[in-house]
Amino acid sequence: MSCGPLECNATERRADEEKRRKDRGREVLPEMQSESEGDHARHVKLHGMKICSLLPSATEILFALGLGDQVAGVSHECDFPPEARTKPVLIVSRISHTESAAAIDRQVREFLKRGESLYGVDVAALAAVEPDLIITQDLCHVCAASPDDLGAALAHLSRQPGARQPQVVTLNPHSLADVCADIRAVGRATGRSEQASAIVAEFERDVEQVEQAVAGLPRPRVVCLEWLDPPYVAGHWVPEMVVRAGGMDVLGRAGEPSFRVEWAKIVAAQPEVIVIMPCGYGLEQVAREFRDLALPEGWHNISAVRDGHVFLVEASGYFSRPGPRLATGMAILADAIHVGKRERLTPSGAGLVLARVAGGGT
Repeated sequence: MSCGPLECNATERRADEEKRRKDRGREVLPEMQSESEGDHARHVKLHGMKICSLLPSATEILFALGLGDQVAGVSHECDFPPEARTKPVLIVSRISHTESAAAIDRQVREFLKRGESLYGVDVAALAAVEPDLIITQDLCHVCAASPDDLGAALAHLSRQPGARQPQVVTLNPHSLADVCADIRAVGRATGRSEQASAIVAEFERDVEQVEQAVAGLPRPRVVCLEWLDPPYVAGHWVPEMVVRAGGMDVLGRAGEPSFRVEWAKIVAAQPEVIVIMPCGYGLEQVAREFRDLALPEGWHNISAVRDGHVFLVEASGYFSRPGPRLATGMAILADAIHVGKRERLTPSGAGLVLARVAGGGT
């Protein structure tokens, strides 16, 4: 198997996104014409609040809101923007991510069978931060720490002398509209509602531009795979992204979780485009997993494989995380779905985010 990159220059991608984020961060809240003492106290508290983010998408949202300096703790997977890596890590994963997709899947199943969490909260590190606000999620207990994980840690801290309970915001998006609502929710909780509205407006504008660009083009049959061994069909916001990028998702269920599927069902669906986006994987990881995959019987009889329309994508930044970069993910999808039929939609600074599998696999 070999891959041909359709986009390039990952450094340029980072620089472009950093510039857009910092431009938004420079926006300031408007001065209030009249402000009660209570409102003033709240404004001061919001300005100096210490925030802990337990999932990568929330960390991206916080930095986009210009709150990077107030982010006092993150999860082990928070890696964008690069400054997020400098923050104290509060979450420990109990599974090894250095193994193959099949081995990771086995670990996850074993933990869930025993009723054990995949993540642990570093209680000592959390106590040292003394956060005013914690952002967590209740969408997927496999992908990130859940309210249950956090609840146990907060219960322990509450028993300490002088302990105070932080505000907790829980995100649970299933659609692009939910993602926008979550951005607004984080904005309200941090006193950055105006900046949040600006981010949502830019997101919606970018999504609409993709929709307009593909309007009137044929809608090919698409399958998006969120895991390879065993195969899982991508869910939640991804099927909606496929439709709005000009495709027809033949297996995904919009607004519902991803689900395991047999290879025979994928072959029978006869997709004209296959997009491989393992949850949390960068493009190089995706390429390695696909290279080592034992392709199923009938693989080379699939239309997408015969026509060379099998694509690997940068899943972690543009599909797995429900944040502002999903708009770029839609452009990437449109470029895969309509390859060769129109000009490239992926932003010029997006870098190496999409690769076409030569011959569809080996």
